[in-house]
Amino acid sequence: MVEQLFPNVNWDRMLEATLETLYMTAISVLATFILGTILGLLLFLTAKGNLWENAFVNSIVAAFVNIFRSIPFIILIILLIPFAKFIVGTMLGSNAALPALIIGAAPFYGRMVEIALREINKGVIEASRAMGATTWTIIWKVLLPESMPAMVSGITVTAIALVGYTAMAGVVGAGGLGNLAFLEGFQRSQGDVTFMSTVIILLIVFIIQFIGDRVTSMLDKR
Repeated sequence: MVEQLFPNVNWDRMLEATLETLYMTAISVLATFILGTILGLLLFLTAKGNLWENAFVNSIVAAFVNIFRSIPFIILIILLIPFAKFIVGTMLGSNAALPALIIGAAPFYGRMVEIALREINKGVIEASRAMGATTWTIIWKVLLPESMPAMVSGITVTAIALVGYTAMAGVVGAGGLGNLAFLEGFQRSQGDVTFMSTVIILLIVFIIQFIGDRVTSMLDKR
């Protein structure tokens, strides 16, 4: 029955492409969460009136964030082909797509982290400073815990965007479901391959959204 509905689908290749998409998404989400959190903290802490107030550093970080989150991903991945080849030794495959995925998503998530930090009640931070807490203590004990629900919600949105990015990366040889849908589905006019690739991508997105919503609800104490 399944073979009749999807005569052109190679299920072993579909599974391989799904695992490649999951691999690219998982690694890039982890790296994006770490780097984006650092960028968001820097944007927040170096802003006027905050713990590490520094207009120069803030302007440099803000410029980096604004530039890289404004470049369309399909252009960014082409621009970063030489960099990816230098880092991983090739311009093709899942690993070659990771630099562009991370550089494309981390600035976007960094802004979301900054927004989450700005929503924290300033009185909580001031009370911690009055009690003699160091800056690092405030970061680990106040800023990150208080903003974590919004940060998890933000990384959920970013992870879903990254699934879309992996599909675009597949068009330029990164592998995964995007590559399968383009090469075997679109170019060979095999609509069932494109359809099944799309269905699996949608399932991945729904699962990410479900997990993200659950974790956010668990962390939100309001």
